[in-house]
Amino acid sequence: MGQISVTVNGRTYRLRCGEGEEERLLALAGHVKERVEALAQDFGQVGDDRLMLMAAILIVDELWDAKSALGAANAAAPRPRTADVA
Repeated sequence: MGQISVTVNGRTYRLRCGEGEEERLLALAGHVKERVEALAQDFGQVGDDRLMLMAAILIVDELWDAKSALGAANAAAPRPRTADVA
């Protein structure tokens, strides 16, 4: 079991992950850290909980936009004819 430490908004969090997943978790945590720091700069220190929630909502909004765009791209993509597949 892997373990990393991440500092976000001055607080350090220890997180566990699967073996070999440390780099990915660090990258994901880095993205959250960037969002929280940007929000703290824009809104001030409104509390860790509120900053984390705001960052989570913004990140999920990005995810939903990406899923929507992917769905639209898949719908617009030409489908192979049955004869082409065989």
